[in-house]
Amino acid sequence: MKTTINAAFDLGGVTLPLSAIHPIRQIKPTDHAFGKYRSMLASIREVGVIEPLMVYPQKGTNGAYLLLDGHMRLKALHELKRTEAFCLISNDDDAFTYNDKVSRLSLIQEHAMIMRSIELGVSAEQIAKALDLDVAKIKASLNLLDGIHPEAVELLKDKPITASSLRCFKKAKAVRQIDMAQLMVSSSNYTRGYAEALIVGTPADQLVQGSKAKISRGLSDEEVVRMEREMEALERDYRISQDQFGENSLHLNATRRYVKRLLDNAKVRKFLGNRYPEVLEEFQVLAAMEML
Repeated sequence: MKTTINAAFDLGGVTLPLSAIHPIRQIKPTDHAFGKYRSMLASIREVGVIEPLMVYPQKGTNGAYLLLDGHMRLKALHELKRTEAFCLISNDDDAFTYNDKVSRLSLIQEHAMIMRSIELGVSAEQIAKALDLDVAKIKASLNLLDGIHPEAVELLKDKPITASSLRCFKKAKAVRQIDMAQLMVSSSNYTRGYAEALIVGTPADQLVQGSKAKISRGLSDEEVVRMEREMEALERDYRISQDQFGENSLHLNATRRYVKRLLDNAKVRKFLGNRYPEVLEEFQVLAAMEML
């Protein structure tokens, strides 16, 4: 049986005057990802709009369109005094999907793109101009992943880790870097504070020579040793819980299915209702759960 999937928008696209495009929300400095706006503005100035605006014909009007996706780009185009933009016409007025299913570049992915551009002959000055960044920052970012094990980079490549957190990795040896990356992914914590805590709790023999003295500044030897023991115990307990989670979930779901089958038996349900109504109530709640 063949399934036909209809396109969500007209594939041809059309160039529209900006005056015909009406945003459905206002862009504010407090909006998420507004910090990238200046880079977007510089990129559009240098190379134009790469991703077309997504619009939908406004009902009851002649030639007016609602903007479903691309509010930052529209703002940048207005600021650059542009008069028109290439758009894709949506077949539905659904704005939620476009704004919910956003895939933003992580720091490591952005680094990979910059490195690829350098390899293709684009200068650091050109990249800085296109992204509205300081040239020194672009040049400094070229060694972002130097000294970090490829396996740790692979684990973190699509995660929202910061440059300061990645710098902490360089204080640890390769095996510990992989260990730290796994812990960050498992806990979904990529902050600098957590990275520093992992380094502080790392035994000296797993750190790059000289790193321990820098990290432990302001702490006594006894405090450092205690933090190492506590971090080691915490990591051990976390891994045990993580390892047991899958098995426990399997057992609990098997139990839920068994309870559900019991409650499907009218005699069992009547017996529990007469003798143990509170147990029946809990069983019913358990059986109603889709997944534990």
